[in-house]
Amino acid sequence: MNVHPTPLCTGGPALSPVVAGAWRLDSWGWSREERLRWIEQCVELGITSFDHAAVYGSYTAEGLFGEALALAPGLRNRLQLISKCGIQLVSPQRPGTRLQHYDTSAAHIVASAENSLRELRTDHLDLLLVHRPDALLDADEVAEAFERLRSAGKVRHFGVSNFTPPQFALLDSRVALATNQIELSPLALDALHDGTLDQAQQLGRRPMIWSPVAGGRLFTGDDERSRRVRNALTGIAERLGVLPATVAYAWLFRLPSRPVPVVGSRRIDALREAWAAQDVQLDAQTWYEIWTASTGHNVP
Repeated sequence: MNVHPTPLCTGGPALSPVVAGAWRLDSWGWSREERLRWIEQCVELGITSFDHAAVYGSYTAEGLFGEALALAPGLRNRLQLISKCGIQLVSPQRPGTRLQHYDTSAAHIVASAENSLRELRTDHLDLLLVHRPDALLDADEVAEAFERLRSAGKVRHFGVSNFTPPQFALLDSRVALATNQIELSPLALDALHDGTLDQAQQLGRRPMIWSPVAGGRLFTGDDERSRRVRNALTGIAERLGVLPATVAYAWLFRLPSRPVPVVGSRRIDALREAWAAQDVQLDAQTWYEIWTASTGHNVP
């Protein structure tokens, strides 16, 4: 089992094999002490990387995390903090925003990163991602903003989230990107077939994966497809002597692009189930057993 952070790419940020997602932190209703204990339990497990975004919790989640971290500031040296910028939400926290939209202007990128630093109570981000593709994205302007943040020591590495391969290639031609954080699970297969993972493997940039268990739908969905996949996961789990969730994460780990899943759960047991998948090796037939359950047909 890998217990050490490993680089997303040559010269890129080293993240733990599983990343803890904090996007629901505002809904957990925890005290500062309870939030700190969650962070500490993640670290004890080996999960030292934490995924944030400016807009999570309608702009409140980063501050809640930072409040907790302030109780044990020495812990920061053991963590890797990731955030995202580029989405503008209509929110009481942003009274000047009248319409939800994207903003990848240099001014917004720099201001968003600096606000994340204040909220998280840290002097640098290990990784900053552009959260969504923006039709108005000017690659040269984004690259200039990234360089300003890097030169100031405020952000060490950069990447994107939800970008198509051509969108990734455009920005990567101006500034080296460490990763593309994408949706992928046994119920969300697009990245397997649209060139996203091929590009990641070609460039040696490990993707990060959001919603790796389809927001829990793998285990609670009542539609036919969810039931098919759940039955497949359960059968494989029984054969291997592990939990179905662990099989779902092992399915991701089997991919040659070496993805890094982001697990957004308050339950430490859910994080343990993901962590345990590092010790589960699925052969090709077992991997395709899950793919077939999802698609509803055999490979051509």
